[in-house]
Amino acid sequence: MSAHRRAAVVALTALAPVSWGTTYVVTTEFLPPERPLFTALVRALPAGLLLLAAARVLPRGAWWWKAAVLGALNIGAFFPLLFLSAYRLPGGLAAVVGSMGPLLVLGLSALLLGRRPALRDVLAGAVAALGVSMVVLKAAGALDTLGVAAAFASTASMSAGTVLTQKWGRPEGVGPLALTGWQLTAGGLLIAPLAFLVEGAPPALDAGAAGGYAYLALVNTAVAYCLWFRGIGRLTATQATLLGPLSPLTAAMLGWAALGESLTALQLAGMALAFGATVAGQLTSVPARRGAETGPGGSTPIRCRAPGRASWKPHSQEEPVSHPQTPAETLVEAKKGLGLPRIVVICGSTRFMAEMAEADARETEAGRIVVKPGVDMKSSHARRSEPAGAAALKARLDELHRAKIRLADEVLVVGGYIGDSTRAEIAYARSLGKPVRFTHPEVDPDA
Repeated sequence: MSAHRRAAVVALTALAPVSWGTTYVVTTEFLPPERPLFTALVRALPAGLLLLAAARVLPRGAWWWKAAVLGALNIGAFFPLLFLSAYRLPGGLAAVVGSMGPLLVLGLSALLLGRRPALRDVLAGAVAALGVSMVVLKAAGALDTLGVAAAFASTASMSAGTVLTQKWGRPEGVGPLALTGWQLTAGGLLIAPLAFLVEGAPPALDAGAAGGYAYLALVNTAVAYCLWFRGIGRLTATQATLLGPLSPLTAAMLGWAALGESLTALQLAGMALAFGATVAGQLTSVPARRGAETGPGGSTPIRCRAPGRASWKPHSQEEPVSHPQTPAETLVEAKKGLGLPRIVVICGSTRFMAEMAEADARETEAGRIVVKPGVDMKSSHARRSEPAGAAALKARLDELHRAKIRLADEVLVVGGYIGDSTRAEIAYARSLGKPVRFTHPEVDPDA
């Protein structure tokens, strides 16, 4: 992805936490007091149902439970725990705990995605948390244990949801609207019984409250979460989460501009620190490219890091590695040690199986190892005719093809059309730093 297109993706994704930063002003100025669960329910369920009606796509097979898990983590558990911590903790402590999200995402990415955290990303996350604490944290007495636990649990829930959203991607034929709708609906359905059990019947609403809830459901939730999940599919999980500090920074700025709250020199310094760490996170979290699009026999440059610097140059076997290797880097070195030719994975809609066979022949003649889809899910083969079995097979094949992408040195997308499944594969490959070529460059989603 080119630098200016990456910047555009980052800017659009950043609108989500900026929107979430307006929640405090809207809640305190327009909504009924002491109704956190009802507010969470109104934010999630109407927005989810609206997106479902617009997308008109329901989960299939394994995606029923995957959507339920993501909905519980990103919405159903996150919203109530967030409000509980805000009600029980003093000052901005809940926001400070929430700003630890990038560090949690780094740890979960290492555990679930096999990505070892870079030191600069860890430092960016720590500096962002420090800056947020300077902006919102105030002196307080004894801390509420339940409130602290709820704050950490809400942050861990959203962090896990962010990493799993990137790990699972989107199923064939499903766009961001449908994926967001599934999660908001599942999360809203989890919140609904809790809201009515704890808070009782919905409160009476005046015009201001109705407008506030409409804003939260449509702009603050439906639009914002669509942008967020779209961004997660195009950025690394760490990059996306390092945009999170924009939420408390927006809240502080709105408090100053709309509510007449003052900002001290310490808070302004904290804003500068947090914003600088957020920007630095977008620059340092870009996945290292493991190869370049070179012809047969060309050198295979990879990004070699040493403490305090990063450079591009051909990496020879004799060159010492000055940092602990990730599993991906170990694989690169192993393939070099075995003298393997360049490995190309073919991606694309299975409607282009014939074109994939032709591309396989061309790449093989050029001296490359080729891996490609081996099963056409659009065929009428008897063993794939039963819906439940076909859905389970499709899920296994998706995971297998992502493994092929991790194995390969580059990706070749075949055909003059790409669906959502291929789009997710392209985003996944680019998040790993894999070069992507196209037989039809005009279909590149980032072109």
